[in-house]
Amino acid sequence: MHTQSGKQRRYLRSLGHHLRALVLLGKAGLTENVILQIEQNLVAHELVKVKLPKVLSDERKSIAENVAQQTHSELIQIVGYSAIFYRPHPEKPKITLPRR
Repeated sequence: MHTQSGKQRRYLRSLGHHLRALVLLGKAGLTENVILQIEQNLVAHELVKVKLPKVLSDERKSIAENVAQQTHSELIQIVGYSAIFYRPHPEKPKITLPRR
């Protein structure tokens, strides 16, 4: 996964702001089922908002980075208890990013 430019990240953040959290990460943590749900949503939508557990800020960042690593996606933003992840569809991308 290559990193997006600042302009592209701002664009993705603006799109992600209006999304509903499609996956809730609960007390059980980052289970196989949660990773599978995130994977399915990334394939379907490319941009996914995930609700993180109510833990300390450093822990939330660590969890979000772990999600990005396991799903081969890019962590776009963490706001409060929500994180936004992006992974373009390999064959038919839906989101057209602005030029770098």
